[in-house]
Amino acid sequence: MDFEDYRRHDAVGLAELVARREVSAGELLDAAAARMAEVNPKINAVTRDLAERARAEPAGQGAFRGVPFLLKDLGASLAGTVTSRGSRMFAGSVAAADSALTAAYRAAGLAIFGKTNTPEFGLWPVTESELLGVCRNPWDLSRTPGGSSGGAAAAVAAGIVPAAHASDGGGSIRTPAACCGLFGMKPSRGRVSFAPGGEGWAGASIQHAVTRSVRDSAALLDIACRPQPGDPYFLAPPERSFAEAVGRAPGKLRIGFTTAAMQAPALDPECAAAVLAAAKLCEDLGHTVEEVAIPGDAMAMQAAAGLVIAASVAAELDAEAERRGQPLSDADVEGLTMATYRRGKAVDGAAYVRGIQTLHAYSRAQAQLFESYDVLLLSTLGSPAIPIGWITEDVRLIGERLFAFMPNTQAFNNTGQPAMTVPLAQSRRDLPSGGQGGARMGGESTLFKVAGQLEKATPWLAETSAI
Repeated sequence: MDFEDYRRHDAVGLAELVARREVSAGELLDAAAARMAEVNPKINAVTRDLAERARAEPAGQGAFRGVPFLLKDLGASLAGTVTSRGSRMFAGSVAAADSALTAAYRAAGLAIFGKTNTPEFGLWPVTESELLGVCRNPWDLSRTPGGSSGGAAAAVAAGIVPAAHASDGGGSIRTPAACCGLFGMKPSRGRVSFAPGGEGWAGASIQHAVTRSVRDSAALLDIACRPQPGDPYFLAPPERSFAEAVGRAPGKLRIGFTTAAMQAPALDPECAAAVLAAAKLCEDLGHTVEEVAIPGDAMAMQAAAGLVIAASVAAELDAEAERRGQPLSDADVEGLTMATYRRGKAVDGAAYVRGIQTLHAYSRAQAQLFESYDVLLLSTLGSPAIPIGWITEDVRLIGERLFAFMPNTQAFNNTGQPAMTVPLAQSRRDLPSGGQGGARMGGESTLFKVAGQLEKATPWLAETSAI
């Protein structure tokens, strides 16, 4: 199978070819590995090559039999391989067993043949770790693919795979998907289990995937949304599959939109214009669309989330230091991670609880909006993909630049609501830009229906990156 034929299909399409015996699982893996060898030296998206392992394993018999797939080097464990979390501290951490999500992927027939780049502990919306190196955007190698699932998004955008595992604690699926011209769904809290581990960042983090097509995302969520014993919270699988929702008409929805930047002064004008264009498209498709103001104190939410994340990082690093019997040192983690650790160590129990209470209050305020609207439409990014190194080049400006780039994603992590990014626009520099849609808790099916309608109205599967 040549690259052009391979690239023409999404993951569901490739699985159908295997099922009809028009191509073998081995041929698909060869095509993926060949594309990786060609483009990965330019983008550094895949940081661990497991192709030989994948060739030696029999293909699972599930819905995605033989489809090549990549795991993010954070969140999901693959037995016998390292999950580094982008950190020197875990560079030798070999998993004893598959995590529940990995087991579901393998049972579905996905051929896991590599791990993708991520910033240390997924802390940044760019992918530039000291351990794994800089990951670059296939649309423009001088710019970031976003983060923290930057390696996953870059690999999909470059055509190595049609879909890849990703996770999202503050925008880490949606930001890179928007930077790379992909579809990215952050599911509702509790939709995908972290078993055998615990929750991530007080429930803010969730796992799923970045994909080229909407139906791939839906079908992957169908195989992933199985609660596991001991999960701290969970949502039962839907009565009708998510994949089924993609092809169903959403009906006339109430859609609110805003061109505001929730955690920054304003959007880049191109991002604001993209929201207005998306709102007009939704109106043309028959929905009721009107401008809204987003309720809740976003700055209080931001401060509380920062406190909770820092405390979570401190707890994780202390646990590993205790396990090793050695105190944490500057040689273990990056300087900015150490700063986060020290901030987290200063958070006492009462401050942590108050932070959680602030996030819960914000969630209740946000939920009121979705009593009146089915979908909230807003920009994913504050600007198109930024240059490599821009956020961290001046430590005095890190906070300002961080939220100027990702002003609208963190809110949905802290409320637990589902949110998606859809590649509906491009900037004057020919960089992709994403329109973000949020729904009420458990409302993934609504978002998949809308996304399927938008994908049909403005097809993007044929879009390719610059390399």
